[in-house]
Amino acid sequence: MMSHTLVNNFLEYSAERLPDKVALIHQDKRLTYAEIEEMANRLALVLIDAGIERGDRVAIFMDNSIEAVLSLFAILKVGAAFMMINHTTKTRKLEYIMNNSRAKAMLTQGSRGDIIQGINCPHLKTTIMTDSHNSMLSCIPFETLLNSGKTDTVKSTYIDLDLASIIYTSGSTGEPKGVMLSHRNMVSAAHSITTYLENNQQDVIVNVLPLSFDYGLYQILMGFKIGGTVILEKSFTYPYQVIDTMIKEKVTGLPGVPTIFAILLQLKDIDKYDLSSLRYITNTAAALPVSHIKRLRELFPKAKLFSMYGLTECKRVSYLPPEELDKRPTSVGRGMPNEEVYIVNENGEKVGPGEVGELVVRGSNVMLGYWEMPEETAQCLKPGKYPGERVLYTGDLFKMDEDGYLHFVARKDDIIKCRGEKVSPKEIENVLYSLNGVLEAAVVGVPDKILGQAVKAFIALEKGSKITEKDILRFCSQNLENFMIPKHVEIRDSLPKTMTGKIEKSSLKKEQFSEIQTR
Repeated sequence: MMSHTLVNNFLEYSAERLPDKVALIHQDKRLTYAEIEEMANRLALVLIDAGIERGDRVAIFMDNSIEAVLSLFAILKVGAAFMMINHTTKTRKLEYIMNNSRAKAMLTQGSRGDIIQGINCPHLKTTIMTDSHNSMLSCIPFETLLNSGKTDTVKSTYIDLDLASIIYTSGSTGEPKGVMLSHRNMVSAAHSITTYLENNQQDVIVNVLPLSFDYGLYQILMGFKIGGTVILEKSFTYPYQVIDTMIKEKVTGLPGVPTIFAILLQLKDIDKYDLSSLRYITNTAAALPVSHIKRLRELFPKAKLFSMYGLTECKRVSYLPPEELDKRPTSVGRGMPNEEVYIVNENGEKVGPGEVGELVVRGSNVMLGYWEMPEETAQCLKPGKYPGERVLYTGDLFKMDEDGYLHFVARKDDIIKCRGEKVSPKEIENVLYSLNGVLEAAVVGVPDKILGQAVKAFIALEKGSKITEKDILRFCSQNLENFMIPKHVEIRDSLPKTMTGKIEKSSLKKEQFSEIQTR
């Protein structure tokens, strides 16, 4: 049997080796590897008939669902690149992503019909939709394809350097940046992570994270790579329901972000549930409070707790071995297998232990670059020590202790991490400025025990404007994804400025920090 060279090999080789094993559980459906492989092939053949070719981009605009999983593997089988778009994305941003990528096809759900109807995408040739009841949209019913009767196997004719996915992430300019990941990037990352987590085919992984979030996406990829079983949940909105499923299915792996663990720890009688099958817990997106680490270890004494750090541009950077938690609970660990990390000063020179500098990542998991953004790519992918290589400058400030463990200090930019998602203040500000009556807008992240960081908007109004905080929040809910909607809105007469007339966000951040310190 060949090694995993391409991302779609994760499914194909598990289907060959473990055809009758349950690969995916979603709601009341249980699908084996053989069933998923057969349906993914049928869907791939439809995409080929629709003119999708190697190198094309295809969007998946769905919530967590079986169809989303089938779609990503079908797209990869064709040799195209998939783009998993958050299902709460609004019209303006969706149109930008579709036109920026020049996507030729979209696979989506009937519940997204009104949003899709409002976009203008000249390159979009084919729309495949589940549960379509919208006569205004010209689309191919998803259900018809899965019952097409086609049984041919689609053979991959491309290589691991080819583009596998574009993940759009918030950019400091206000427009999303498309992180380009090759098959090699994604296979390398998945292999490294499953190595230190010691994953095996007995693992049962529950995923409550959105597939549009790379942390959620990789639960599918890694689960299929090892021949395990993945339980795909819509979200963690109903935690007791998820816990009941975890007990019933004897879940061994629980990936989460601080928000999820904060909710979990606040549940009544959580210590009375039998979750003894849990082998490991992983956390990323933001650091877990030390108090939460202590409580999680008390609740799940048999489970290893992995604190991790990563960014979309390379998927994962580091992990803290569970046995190091007591000694250095605030560390995010060391570089994962098949990767090198180091810290440099402003001149690009490596710094010593305890010195603060920018974290640099070297490895096969480092992205190809940003889609059609050469200047932005050059800012973070720079020449490394060895001829011909490019290394990733993360933009995050760290220091390293004497033993080589990393400690996060701060972010060089102002990107907000809320509920495990990267949030661009500029993107929210752009929306706020489009509301009549708004004179000035500044968005910052403020510390939040549940969210990690909460989004706060400071607004100055035009003279005579009667806009209220509720009006602003309502407008945001209509124009932003859920995780971008500010938790706090504060209307002021004016916002602080620098000597050059720019809004001084640093002083707003200091104010919020001072308020929290004095509470």
